[in-house]
Amino acid sequence: MTHDVMGLKRVATLCILRNKDKFLLLKRLKEPNKDMYVPVGGKIDPFENPDDAVVREVMEETGIHITSKKFCGILTETSPVKYNWISYVYISDIEFVEPPYCNEGELQWIDAENLAAIPTPLTDLYIYDYVSKGQIFAFNAVYDSELNLISLQEQYNNTVIR
Repeated sequence: MTHDVMGLKRVATLCILRNKDKFLLLKRLKEPNKDMYVPVGGKIDPFENPDDAVVREVMEETGIHITSKKFCGILTETSPVKYNWISYVYISDIEFVEPPYCNEGELQWIDAENLAAIPTPLTDLYIYDYVSKGQIFAFNAVYDSELNLISLQEQYNNTVIR
């Protein structure tokens, strides 16, 4: 794989599944973000739009058919290695269900107040904060070659966060 292809942005969706003050998050089995708690989601297929992709990805990973969703913002992640993503982030309020089986890892309900205490990507904590305030965002995250977060900017309001 040439460096040019490796550095191309991959496009994905993330969906925060919420029931009152709890989030149904995925403890990932594999990289990226192995053993971290993340919203469900995945790559957008060729010729698929983000709205359709988020519904499909939630169904594939949880068996839950979301009937309503709200677009929350975009997370752009850039690194000098193969971790380069643009993610369309949504939230969907769902009924409480026992966490279903997922071949990507273990789904668990996490109380909103415990989000900062579990292993989760730093960018996700900022996403949860903006979503809880109902603020739209356009985050631009830059990582080093070890995937440590170097900087985080919120481009919608032109704010340096980290």
